[in-house]
Amino acid sequence: MATPAQPTSFLATRQGKLLLTLLCAVAFLDFLDASIVNVALPTIRRDLHFTVQNLQWVLSGYLLTYGGFLLLGGRTADLLGRRRILLAGTSVFALSSLTAGLASSAGLLVGARLAQGVGAAMMSPAALSILTTSFNRGTDRLKALGAWGAMAGISSAAGVFLGGLLAGGPGWRWVFFVNLPVCAIIIPAAFRLVSGEHHRAPLANFDTPGAILVTAGMLLLVYTLIRVPDVGWSASQTIVGLSGSLMLFAAFTFNELRHRNPLVPLSIFRIPGLAAADATQVIAMAGFYSMFFFITLYMQTVLQFSPLRAGAAYLPVTIGVAVSAGICSKLFEKTGTRPLIVGGALMAGGAVYWLSRIPADGSYLTNLLAPLVIMSLGLGAVFVGVQTAAQADVPADKAGLAAALINSSLQVGAALGLAIFSVIATTRTQNLLAQHVSPATAYTAGFQRALFVSSLFLVGAALIATRATNTHGEPITRDEALPVSHASNQEPAVSKQRYEETR
Repeated sequence: MATPAQPTSFLATRQGKLLLTLLCAVAFLDFLDASIVNVALPTIRRDLHFTVQNLQWVLSGYLLTYGGFLLLGGRTADLLGRRRILLAGTSVFALSSLTAGLASSAGLLVGARLAQGVGAAMMSPAALSILTTSFNRGTDRLKALGAWGAMAGISSAAGVFLGGLLAGGPGWRWVFFVNLPVCAIIIPAAFRLVSGEHHRAPLANFDTPGAILVTAGMLLLVYTLIRVPDVGWSASQTIVGLSGSLMLFAAFTFNELRHRNPLVPLSIFRIPGLAAADATQVIAMAGFYSMFFFITLYMQTVLQFSPLRAGAAYLPVTIGVAVSAGICSKLFEKTGTRPLIVGGALMAGGAVYWLSRIPADGSYLTNLLAPLVIMSLGLGAVFVGVQTAAQADVPADKAGLAAALINSSLQVGAALGLAIFSVIATTRTQNLLAQHVSPATAYTAGFQRALFVSSLFLVGAALIATRATNTHGEPITRDEALPVSHASNQEPAVSKQRYEETR
């Protein structure tokens, strides 16, 4: 009997490559805007007359709405159509980027950043769910998810590099204007490459209470974490905020258990390894995001780097992440994702510990370059591995939700890391300044302590990752395969065998 022909790889086709390029451009754009403004903040403060306290909202405003609306954006993409939500989100993102670049006041810029976060919260889960339902063969999915994960890692470093380049060149407004040509390419390309969905979920059955509760809970949680460095962990505002978010999440869970069509079916967490992958992302991102934040501050406040030089210092990191992600995407088929996530997190943890030894009279070549490059190799492995493991065995009709969960983990992790480590760094610095230690030494000591705890978080992420799915990329069997989205104008049909087995 003849061996059945293997399905043609969609990724090997021209349309598949173009679609993957489009979706990676979405990932790069969304993750980039979480870090690209960092180096430009001093210039923005001077030009728009920000107070020191309000300046943080140029950065935090984006994280607040991005993290707060992700679950709603992801589930809405599943129910109302992924292309619709991707196009709507990209339009919001483009308009808000234009507004931010033209902003003439501090309030207008912060408002534009809040709107940018909403647009990104629609774009990112929609794009990732399109990826997982279009590249549905095991090896195709591994390579596609590897590319997506690489974009998450590369953009974190490239954002700081590009921010310094633009702020030191044409000006800080181009930090936002640079988004416009990319959005202008994404919108027509999405019409061309992503098939439209003809069905629309009945809005009468939409879980409105669940949407309100989970969005309010996420917004309050991220807002509270963002405010912790200013008010402290013991402040009544922090206690009330964390308690309020916990109550909202409890009410949301109760609603989901009772609703006939829940916004977030809780049975999704029974998919093996999903919760562990999301938890790994939270803890790892807390360490990685904070590391970028403190090393950038160290370069600008202690080593007196210009914005352009501070941004250029991350170019080797960007290259390192890209190289690591490319190698790991090929190794997954042999080793599985788990060993590479664990190994990458431990490697990065060691490198960040090395960075925690930075001296007040240090230099880039002697004290920063080598540990940053080693860290970047670990970062590439972790980001690619976690994104891949979090999407393993997720059925097509829950792909948007799974994508929103892993991206929410990233945003919550970033906010959590800054909330914890900023307090650690500030407390250490203030204690030393009170003892009349020189500012450079006091700031460096604060950064050292924060970076040391960041390295412990990365080791913790490695321990959690031992429970994540060890995806090897075996081809999906015939009854599990999804018709790829380019072949039909209908939403892909899917066998729910894997998902139902977890109920």
